[in-house]
Amino acid sequence: MNSRGTFKEIAGALKTRIDAEPTMDRLPPIADLMTQYGVSRGVVLRAFGVLRKDGVAEPVPGERWRVVRQGQQTDRRPLAERIADVFTDDHLEVGARFPSASALSQRFGVSRPTVTKALEKLEADGWLSQGAQGKVRTVRAVPTREERS
Repeated sequence: MNSRGTFKEIAGALKTRIDAEPTMDRLPPIADLMTQYGVSRGVVLRAFGVLRKDGVAEPVPGERWRVVRQGQQTDRRPLAERIADVFTDDHLEVGARFPSASALSQRFGVSRPTVTKALEKLEADGWLSQGAQGKVRTVRAVPTREERS
């Protein structure tokens, strides 16, 4: 594929896909689009830039680009704060097993290393026991809503 104007074609195809899939909340991974269209990372990022300019998508630090839909609220809090909601959402008490990094990765649509960094923050704040490979994290304390923000 010729890279001149290709980024516009990719952006158009992504807009069509976003319109056709109302549950789509993240753009496909850059590597997947590079392979699919046979283009460089820069071309895909230019396509994402078009989507950003048009208000269709936005970058999320440490995560994949988020789809922005009219009238839809998105949670822009840091991942550690969103993961802290798991304490109340899952009715966890002190001593309970905390979901694994893999489970949280799927739940929040981010990579495992990104989740691990957020979990390390919750460990440092004293909410979780320290995790390690093969070791289950447990709840050390349950934060109140004020403490989570």
